[in-house]
Amino acid sequence: MVVVFDEATRSSAQRLVGMALDEDLRDVGDITSLSTIAADLSASVNIVARESGVISGGAIVPIVLEQLNAAVEVRIDVPDGDAVQPGTVIASLSGNVRSLLTAERTILNFMIHLSGVASRTAQFVREVNGTKAVILDTRKTFPGYRLLHKYAVRCGGGHNHRMGLFDGILIKDNHLAARGDRNVGSAVAAARTFLASRGDSIPIEIEVDTLDQLRFALAEHPEIVLLDNMSIQQLEESIRLRDQLSASTLLEASGGISLETVGAIARTGVDRISIGGLTHSATALDLGFDWPW
Repeated sequence: MVVVFDEATRSSAQRLVGMALDEDLRDVGDITSLSTIAADLSASVNIVARESGVISGGAIVPIVLEQLNAAVEVRIDVPDGDAVQPGTVIASLSGNVRSLLTAERTILNFMIHLSGVASRTAQFVREVNGTKAVILDTRKTFPGYRLLHKYAVRCGGGHNHRMGLFDGILIKDNHLAARGDRNVGSAVAAARTFLASRGDSIPIEIEVDTLDQLRFALAEHPEIVLLDNMSIQQLEESIRLRDQLSASTLLEASGGISLETVGAIARTGVDRISIGGLTHSATALDLGFDWPW
C-alpha cells in the first residue's frame, strides 16, 4: 500500500520530534551514552516487529536522525501501510552508536503508537470487507497529533473524516441545544445559508439519534447524516428513509462501535462508519531495536 506522507504531515512530525528530543535532551544531551560509549563506536541495528500488525511511522525515522545530526544511514525495509509478522525487519540503521542509543526511544515511541493506530484501523477495515462501508476516523486525536493520527489511519486502510472545525460542518446535539431549537432541518438550512454567503461548498453533516430527526434532516438534503448510537433495526430503517427522501445523502453510523459489532453495522448498508477509538484508544504495536550484542 502506498500512503502519501505529505509536506503538512512532515512539518507536523518535525515539530513533534523537536519537542520529544527537547524533553529527552534539553541542552545537555544523552549523558548516559556520552559517559559510557566511545565517541567513534559504530554499529548496525534493526527495528523489528514483535507482533503482527500494520506499520506506520517509518517515515519519522529519518526526521529524528536529521534533528540529532546523526551520522546514521537508514534503510526502510517495510514501508508505512504494509503488514508485518513477528520477527519482520522493518528498518536497518547503521552508524554512530551514541546517536543510535539517543534516537532509539524517540523513534520507537512514534512508531509503536502510530503502528498501533494503523493496526487497529486495519482490523476494522477487515471486518467490513465486502460491504460498501468505509471506516473513518474522528477529531478524537491527541493534541498536536491530528495529521499524524490521520496519516496512521490511512496506513491502516481507513479514510479521514474532516481534518478540523475549519473544513467541514458537523451539526451535533450540542449545537442544537445551544441554538435553543431542536429542529435539525432548520439547522441544516442555517448552515447552507452561511456557506452560500461565503461562496463555500463545504459539505454539511448533521447528527441525529432518532428516526423522526432523520426525516426532518433528509428534507433539507444534507450531504451526510450521522446516525448516533442507533440499533441495527434503526439503521436499516434509516437506509429505507434515505432512499425514499434524499437518495444522494450519505449515512454515517457512529457511537459505541466495536470490532464485534462493526460488521453487522456495515451490512445494514450505511456508507460510512466513524470510530473515535481508532486514535484515542489504540494499543501500541510491540516493536523493538535489535542490537548485535
